[in-house]
Amino acid sequence: MDKRIVASAVLAVTALGGWYLLSGSQPEPSERVEATAQAGKVDAAQMARLGIRTEAAAEVSDLPLGAVPGQVKLAPEGRVAVTVPYPGLVTRLLVIEGQPVRRGQALALVHAPDAIRFGGDLSRARADLALAQAHAGRMRQLHKEGIIARARLDEAEARLAQARASVAESQRQLASGGTAGDGTMTLRAPIAGRVAQVAVETGGAVDPQVAPVVIENPAALQVELQLGEALARRVQPGMGVEIELPAEGDAPAVTARGKLLTVSPSLDPVTRSIMARASIEPLPGLVSGRGVKVVIRDAGTTSGIVVPSIAVTFIDGQPHVFVREGERFLRRKVTVAAEVAGRSVIASGLKRGELVAVSGITELKALTAE
Repeated sequence: MDKRIVASAVLAVTALGGWYLLSGSQPEPSERVEATAQAGKVDAAQMARLGIRTEAAAEVSDLPLGAVPGQVKLAPEGRVAVTVPYPGLVTRLLVIEGQPVRRGQALALVHAPDAIRFGGDLSRARADLALAQAHAGRMRQLHKEGIIARARLDEAEARLAQARASVAESQRQLASGGTAGDGTMTLRAPIAGRVAQVAVETGGAVDPQVAPVVIENPAALQVELQLGEALARRVQPGMGVEIELPAEGDAPAVTARGKLLTVSPSLDPVTRSIMARASIEPLPGLVSGRGVKVVIRDAGTTSGIVVPSIAVTFIDGQPHVFVREGERFLRRKVTVAAEVAGRSVIASGLKRGELVAVSGITELKALTAE
């Protein structure tokens, strides 16, 4: 064949290919789908070579409603300020910050001049009470003999009741500060826990409006939750909550459980979330101020699909799983409701029993890339 004819044919074919390239012409959609499906075809030998394993999606009845951020806080009764009923001076400080204390333990001694006055008032009230008792006794006898009218006896009885009230009031005033007769007040721990704050020094003044000592009970914990609007409509007080604490050192992973206590009726305009409070059992590692992820459960009234969290991968910012259909793996978009203990709860996009890849995800991404 003439070499000039062959060269002309080559140039014609090259020009035609260039025309398709410049015109933006691409394969038909059916061709792209077929190419993608063929790319996702993996037989048993290839799965073993690429390290691809599968696991069946399972259906569970104890389905979490969702996982939300939370912060551990002390319960209202877990932090108590120790105050004085009247001003004074600290003569002796018996505790330091961080020290554990038992309920009723002495924290400080305070000298209060007002306590001396209250002690004097109590002594006078007791003397008046003794006099009123004697007078009332004579009036009863005279009334019994018919010497005096009933009105005079009633007057004596009223004075006796007034004297008793004065004694009781003075006793309460002294007992409120644990005050001795010399004006020394003993501040005692109202709860068991640890000393969180000491705001005075020996020789310093104390005032009823400022707490010199604050006691915290680290076992009285709650968790504050931030619920999205959609989730807040589904939760209610009484539902169970869980906080998973990861393993640290030799300590194994543990799960703290509690119960939802309250759900706020209003939306926080700053965070665009609804606040809620839940009780939580005290466990090592749970301290006030720690940020945690809280899983809310609805006592097993709802079922759902669960797969290992490693099966879920993000493609174009959306969660996907690779589903085994015959000899092919197909990428499928799913909706993840929550992630608990290494398992992801799938709200939509997957059925019970379908096989999903739990390893070799990177290889499958390359095989099914469009």
